[in-house]
Amino acid sequence: MAGVERPGPVQVHMVAAGKYHDIDFARLELLKLLAEEPRIRATVAMDYANLDRLAECALLVTYTCDVMPTEAEATAIRSWLEAGGRWLALHGTNAILRFLEDGRVDAPDARPDVMALLGTQFVAHPPIGPFRVHVRAPAHPLVAGEQDFDVVDELYLSRTTAPIEVILDARFTGEAPGFVEASWQDAEVPILYLRRHGAGGVLYFTLGHCRGHYDVAVFTPFWPHPERCAWNYPVYPRLLRRCIRWGLGELEV
Repeated sequence: MAGVERPGPVQVHMVAAGKYHDIDFARLELLKLLAEEPRIRATVAMDYANLDRLAECALLVTYTCDVMPTEAEATAIRSWLEAGGRWLALHGTNAILRFLEDGRVDAPDARPDVMALLGTQFVAHPPIGPFRVHVRAPAHPLVAGEQDFDVVDELYLSRTTAPIEVILDARFTGEAPGFVEASWQDAEVPILYLRRHGAGGVLYFTLGHCRGHYDVAVFTPFWPHPERCAWNYPVYPRLLRRCIRWGLGELEV
């Protein structure tokens, strides 16, 4: 109809790849959420190499584990963020995993440039189990109206690598068996936080572990019980929708 301004498409790029997770499941669920907004034109990759595509996009979404951009790619991502790009980083995006000879898992400080971009680095997690997520900033637009909630998931214990604004968090005292840094005492655990970069920034959401029958073949050829964790709870996709709105610039924070 003449005189009606129609909004144009919004370009989104996703990197979905990595180890020990059902990446196919997470990729599909995220694409379904993105498809709820008809303006979104999305592409998907297995690494960070397509910087030309990133330059076209308003939003980068990542669901990875032990997948890092190169130093040159990280530099380009930083410039893109500072110019206004938004990065929705999920679950294992900040994970670097190294298996030691004694069988323990280390999280080496091998990419401080990437972890400075993200604001945290994964260190360990206790066995999957229930924990309470606390709404630390109840007036924040990303969580306004939400209450504290219980979830069964991997509780990502991390080290903070740069200033962050915590929106959801949890507390943990106990053991993370099998990890180098196994003992934790009254740890404050960021669950959802913002890391600002110039005109853009990173929104990191640590929930959302998933694993299928064939995702840990290095340990066992068949994992008997698929894990969907926070994906089973209505609060998780509800919050992801808000995160996507933030990524599209519709939710200013």
